[in-house]
Amino acid sequence: MNPWWMVAPTVAAGMAGITAYGAVHPGAQLFGASVCRTSSVRKLAMTFDDGPNPAITPKLLELLERHKAKATFFVVGRYVRECPGLVKEIYDRGHVLGNHTDTHPNLFFCGPEETRHELHRCREAIVCATWEGPHWFRPPFGYRSPWLGAIVHELDMRMVTWSLLPGDWRLKPVEWLTERMQPIARNAERPKTPPGTTQRDKGGDILCLHDGNYLHQNGDRLRTLAALEYWLPRWRDLGLEFVTMNQAFGKVVEA
Repeated sequence: MNPWWMVAPTVAAGMAGITAYGAVHPGAQLFGASVCRTSSVRKLAMTFDDGPNPAITPKLLELLERHKAKATFFVVGRYVRECPGLVKEIYDRGHVLGNHTDTHPNLFFCGPEETRHELHRCREAIVCATWEGPHWFRPPFGYRSPWLGAIVHELDMRMVTWSLLPGDWRLKPVEWLTERMQPIARNAERPKTPPGTTQRDKGGDILCLHDGNYLHQNGDRLRTLAALEYWLPRWRDLGLEFVTMNQAFGKVVEA
């Protein structure tokens, strides 16, 4: 029989691994229910984090308009207060606004009160700009904590991660980013599940891109726009439907 002093490090390592998985993995449900895929392989939910960004968001809105595409914008509260008119324009164009905290901290290291304050402040900023509260929440960096799920539910929101995070914040060539978004096309080209089979449709992609930079305003996201210029018509040709999070799951968001 192993003495406790030999077993304890193994148990601690296992608990640390479980905690890390629950905090970071996009599909983890340990720290609150979340979604990382849409309800159908034909539905693509494009999401944009860290805005609004006066240097990029208006260009992105025009690009989406040209391709008749709707998206979800997970905005940072302090930037909402700086650019309420731009946030209202996002809303008026038929896109959905989501809560991305007030200052973009790593919530894994925030206690319950600080976490609640971050979500409340961002919600208040969105309500002041649009007169409607957000139904969706994305944690900065994807990091979650044991109390985050309850706070998200308390604010009548649902947590969203992603199925694809191509890394558009990296200073890489447009070609690199374009290639990193290829999995969406591959997923769309998968054969449909025949009726009566036991194989399940894993759902469609939730793509996480960035129209802003959480560190400062007017961040350069032109590579993101260029990659979308390439992919939007191709995704449409593959039969994908561009949906907001509301359209993907409906406006009722009980977790």
